[in-house]
Amino acid sequence: MSQDQKPPANQPQQLNIEIDEKEAEGTYSNLAFIIHSPAEFIIDFTCVVPGMQKAKVRSRIITTPQHAKVFLRALQDNINKYEQRYGEIKVDVNPDQQFGFNIPVKNEKIN
Repeated sequence: MSQDQKPPANQPQQLNIEIDEKEAEGTYSNLAFIIHSPAEFIIDFTCVVPGMQKAKVRSRIITTPQHAKVFLRALQDNINKYEQRYGEIKVDVNPDQQFGFNIPVKNEKIN
């Protein structure tokens, strides 16, 4: 099949994704901040070390609201699969925590 030809409609297109060695190592994060505007979502990933008063953003992802929602669905699907295999992920809520994720109360609507 030449580069100009498209695969038949019943065959999914294949996407070849490459990853450099540095990106393949990954970046550890235990804290994320999410902000948004009408046009984009910005997610800053950082790592908080106990006893330290300062943390540096290690990675920033900027994406569209549509991609953010698709990502949310994909992440939820993967969490469900994980919990089916390994059991429920426990999230300890610390009411004194003044940073990071705000855990919604059960049945609370998230905008």
